[in-house]
Amino acid sequence: MRLIDGKAVAAELRAEVAGAVAKRVAAGCRPPALAVVLVGEDPASQVYVRNKVQACQEAGIRSRTHRLPADVAEAALLDLVQELNTDPEIDGILVQLPLPPQCNAARVIEAIHPGKDVDGFHPVNAGRLALGLPGFVPCTPAGCLRLLKTVHAELAGLEALVIGRSTIVGRPMAALLVSESATVTVAHSKSRDLPALVSRADIVVAAVGQAEMVRGGWLKPGATVIDVGINRVTGANGKARLVGDVAFAEAAEVAGAITPVPGGVGPMTIACLLLNTLRAAA
Repeated sequence: MRLIDGKAVAAELRAEVAGAVAKRVAAGCRPPALAVVLVGEDPASQVYVRNKVQACQEAGIRSRTHRLPADVAEAALLDLVQELNTDPEIDGILVQLPLPPQCNAARVIEAIHPGKDVDGFHPVNAGRLALGLPGFVPCTPAGCLRLLKTVHAELAGLEALVIGRSTIVGRPMAALLVSESATVTVAHSKSRDLPALVSRADIVVAAVGQAEMVRGGWLKPGATVIDVGINRVTGANGKARLVGDVAFAEAAEVAGAITPVPGGVGPMTIACLLLNTLRAAA
């Protein structure tokens, strides 16, 4: 069994981005610039934003964080997005989710200019991905695809199962795999006999948000498993730990390759955000 080291793959990508940024600056261009909008004081969002800002600094990308109170009116948030859309010094805009209830996330995302939508969530970018056209791809599925390509030189013809149909991971992941000519099934809460679907898949991407739902005994021997889930569970000793959507110890006995949690998909998400920001600047 091969452990897919997301930290190592992400470090390579971040180094590539930093090198490209340095060449851009040496050629007389300004560094890429990312605007991050954080609404409220959600602890997880604070950590995510801090990590993104640090990663930008290490890659030579400028970042500007806009912090808004949790009770901000949606109109004020939309005004800020429009201001950033028209700012020639800003290449990418990231509005950290989730947003407070008075702000409609879909409306806010749609307000971002598609050319600055480095999260890849805008309907224009989602549509371009579905049609197989170039555009910004959501960072987590883009990272998953890079990890898969460290195991499989060719994805064409492989049976791939994506568990989860969210617009952030599941649907774009399926579209990326279709573009690679894999044979793709998307499973979800209404799917019948999930173990049977898993058992025939050469590739399993689990992004359902249920701790250790996918059991090792379901897997096809030698399958490649990409575990997107990050779930906090409390053990018998009362200590909290992070686990994925796949029962790792069981799956490691059967899989040919698997991502750990943490240290698998997570580092790739930020690395792909840096890459999207560089592309936005270019």
